[in-house]
Amino acid sequence: MTDQHRLTELAQQLRVDAVRAADAAGSGHPTSSMSAADLIAVLAADHLRYDFDAPDHSGNDHLIFSKGHASPLLYALYKACGAISDDELLRYRKLGSPLEGHPTPRLPWVDVATGSLGQGLPIGAGIALAGARFDRLPYRVWVLCGDSELAEGSVWEALEYAGQERLANLTAILDINRLGQRGPTRHGWDLDAYRRRVAAFGWHTIEVDGHDPEAIDAAYREARETTDRPTAVIARTVKGQGVSGVADKEGAHGKPVPDAEEAIAELGGRRDLRIEVARPTSGGVSQRPGGTQVELPVYQPGEEVATRDAFGKAVAALGDGRPDVVVLDGEVADSTRAKAFAEAHPDRFVELYIAEQQLVATAVGLQVRGYTPYAATFAAFFSRAYDFVRMAAVSGADINLVGSHAGVSIGEDGPSQMGLEDIASLRAVHNSVVLHPCDANSTARLTAGMAEHRGVSYLRTLRGETPVLYGPDEGFHIGGSKVLRSSAQDRATVVAAGATVHEALRAADALAADGIAVRVIDAYSIKPVDAATLRAAARETGRVVTVEDHWPEGGLGDAVLDVFADTRTMPRTMKLAVSGMPASATPEEQRREAGIDAGAIEAAVRGILRQEESAAVAAGG
Repeated sequence: MTDQHRLTELAQQLRVDAVRAADAAGSGHPTSSMSAADLIAVLAADHLRYDFDAPDHSGNDHLIFSKGHASPLLYALYKACGAISDDELLRYRKLGSPLEGHPTPRLPWVDVATGSLGQGLPIGAGIALAGARFDRLPYRVWVLCGDSELAEGSVWEALEYAGQERLANLTAILDINRLGQRGPTRHGWDLDAYRRRVAAFGWHTIEVDGHDPEAIDAAYREARETTDRPTAVIARTVKGQGVSGVADKEGAHGKPVPDAEEAIAELGGRRDLRIEVARPTSGGVSQRPGGTQVELPVYQPGEEVATRDAFGKAVAALGDGRPDVVVLDGEVADSTRAKAFAEAHPDRFVELYIAEQQLVATAVGLQVRGYTPYAATFAAFFSRAYDFVRMAAVSGADINLVGSHAGVSIGEDGPSQMGLEDIASLRAVHNSVVLHPCDANSTARLTAGMAEHRGVSYLRTLRGETPVLYGPDEGFHIGGSKVLRSSAQDRATVVAAGATVHEALRAADALAADGIAVRVIDAYSIKPVDAATLRAAARETGRVVTVEDHWPEGGLGDAVLDVFADTRTMPRTMKLAVSGMPASATPEEQRREAGIDAGAIEAAVRGILRQEESAAVAAGG
């Protein structure tokens, strides 16, 4: 069997198995798989370097299906490589099977979850950056992209970033099959349109017939030999290739072929070819560092320090003791104070510029390679990258996000810069942690604690200076809180976080002057929240007021209310939060206008007590 014939037969087998898998499931995307079968057959047989018995081997290439809906092709490849059986293939999309509709790391050979289009190439760029700059290993990153997803802005953020960084170890395989979900794609089969755009970002480009194994092989060899920039193999393909009933036909997307047996026969019948994928020649299985003791900065009670400053110094100190820590910036390092890390560890500081999707994607890519990334920008700007954060959770990715300039407390810059949705959005992410410390010492310790958490962690920091409340030896942990005022005579509990902790303490002092004792809780861990402390406070004081520099939906107040959702007795509660659209004003004016300052908290407590006293009098009369 000649090489050309061998590769053609292998591609046909991948098509047949994609058809079979989707037919067994009664759903799936076989036609999207069939267009790329030759591209993947040639790659796996002659160019991929991967040890399927050691998926954690640091020398393995990385293959990412950015067009994750083509999962039948990926699973057919795994079968051809001997990684899964035919029986496992035919359990595609079934309950309990790791062969999901779109790939996830439930399979050990899948680096990241894909399927939300436009994410594979940005994450692939992050992995390629790790290889070129940090690991210094010769593995390559191969990303299969569909033409529909090339309309996503995140793809172009990745193309520009990879081109600027000259990531020669990155190859994008563009499957230009002309058809999207509901009709033709923007540029159809105009390969030159794609070439001009991709080349403009500094990529080497190669146009090929995506069904010619010899041409594909030559393109991959050229990509491997290109050492000064990334390569895009732009392949003209046919969606549903090989089956006349669906080839280049609209209306066939996302469903099994109409007659699987007829399609299999047209493709030449079932085959059982096996691929011996070449194994990597360098690297080994590496372990992620953790638990290293570091000398964190300390602050004395009474000092005035912005929590963003404390973050910057803490993450720089963390970098001293942990070579796995990398900090990523969205061109605001002077404001987030990530510049402290840049000055201390310039070799592990990554500038992504104003491209928040690529910022988070690079963090996800770096953690694939065992690094511990901290990605920092304004809290408000993570909303641009929210889909990447959501998908990071699907991937089980370990990333740390740091959002500064939170809430109306930033002052005069106005609402466009104010993070007022960030707590709600990050609380909604699966298995996430949301932290909002109020002083420098708690910020430093929580910054370090994030490095040990598995999953998506979010630290919310403040622009303005706040008093240091805690001593240098005070401990802080994810899921904890601090009770700052407490007595047996407490008549209400005020739960706050960040800037509102200091407002709550001022309100407590004013109320105490009138003989009204209130408990004050610093709920620095908003998710997971300290349910035990909150339940005890509600039981002992009977009334709970929450106050936060955030919209009322989904923030601290809702986190506290969730604690009491499964209890028989609900304490009297009141939420104070930002309800009206802010404008430019000083931080103090902002909090007063929003109704979250000390005066508003004091008035809320007095109002609750007064209403209950009036109700008691009325009941007695």
